[in-house]
Amino acid sequence: MLDKVLEITREAGELVREGFGKDFSIEYKTNESNLVTEIDKKSEALIVSYIKKNFPSHGILAEEGDELNTNAEYLWVIDPIDGTTNFAHGFPMFAVSIGLQKNGKTVCGAVYHVMQNNMFFAEAGSGSFCDSKRLKVAQNDKLRTSLLVTGFPYNIDENPDQAMEIFNAMVKNSRGMRRLGSAALDVCYVASGCFEGFWEVNLFPWDICAAQLILEEAGGLATDFSGKPASIYSKQFLCSNGLVHQQMMDLVHEVKSGKF
Repeated sequence: MLDKVLEITREAGELVREGFGKDFSIEYKTNESNLVTEIDKKSEALIVSYIKKNFPSHGILAEEGDELNTNAEYLWVIDPIDGTTNFAHGFPMFAVSIGLQKNGKTVCGAVYHVMQNNMFFAEAGSGSFCDSKRLKVAQNDKLRTSLLVTGFPYNIDENPDQAMEIFNAMVKNSRGMRRLGSAALDVCYVASGCFEGFWEVNLFPWDICAAQLILEEAGGLATDFSGKPASIYSKQFLCSNGLVHQQMMDLVHEVKSGKF
């Protein structure tokens, strides 16, 4: 199944690459920060068509609205472009992300960094890779010397889960912060050792399904803010190399309790 996931992920990525920098229509979903382009829709249509043709009994859960038999044994969780705002503005940091679950557990997944032509992928129990290179999380155990990455929800003006206060605390207690605009790539770069940790609130299943498996197969840890193992439906998501995880959670707790 991993070969099939890789095949259609790359094919969708090629479609997205061809549309990058061209004229395309843009629509708004919840607000002016939450975009969808016609390329998102074309990418999703390509992936969904592939699944229906080759695996008609499988379920589908996709960002742009395709939802089919989500209680099926196999469920494809699809983000046709993770980082649509970047794509729409001509910033080459976006990915196609596809995770495949069996009975509610992610068994394989791929995140294709389209413009870098890097394929991150994993199969449960078999490790994770970027192209031919096996991934391993960073071994730094000090938050103060860690480089972190984060993102903000589309309703950041409402400051859900004290997102801005947590950001402030993390900035002041780490080496630095990056904001790439693609949660799937953020998590993959934690898996690869570039970053020690990532967190965000109000993510969706398609943002993290494939990337979480890639992270965990590289030795990383993903939980909610309380330390409960993360699922693709978690609205609080915190992941790390495992070594700075408790330090990150402690900071979140300080913010939540008003101590920071």
